[in-house]
Amino acid sequence: MATLPITKRGAELLKAELQRLKTQDRPAVIAAIAEARSHGDLSENAEYDAAKDRQGFIEGRIKEVEGKLAAAQIIDPATLHAGGRVVFGATVELEEEDSGEQVTYQIVGEDEADLKQGLINVGSPIGRALIGKEVGDTAEVQAPGGARHYEIIAVKYV
Repeated sequence: MATLPITKRGAELLKAELQRLKTQDRPAVIAAIAEARSHGDLSENAEYDAAKDRQGFIEGRIKEVEGKLAAAQIIDPATLHAGGRVVFGATVELEEEDSGEQVTYQIVGEDEADLKQGLINVGSPIGRALIGKEVGDTAEVQAPGGARHYEIIAVKYV
């Protein structure tokens, strides 16, 4: 199995989700199944069917999260020494060359990506375009509306 890069923060979030699934969600769905069983005839019991479906989802998610944590290569951005290059975990300040708009992104793994929070997937078009670049370099990103050019203003490892 290939390793899955993930930031320290992302690993902590996955561990917290796994803990919640095992200690809260799983017992709650087991109780819901028991409650639905007490109503009698299971063949026409929508509550029972819904609870069983929910149980299947929870068990699947538990297996998925455990697999991701087992394959995780946890990277703490604060300990990186990449000499100013953009690497996984780095926080990058960019300026869009045409509009002058400035944005800040952190390069993270697939599970952590959230554009609204400035977290972009290392495998996304912009993530791939930034990896390996340094301050002053220009990254060309193929966007649906055409190519966009970003100048790298700063690279931080926080």
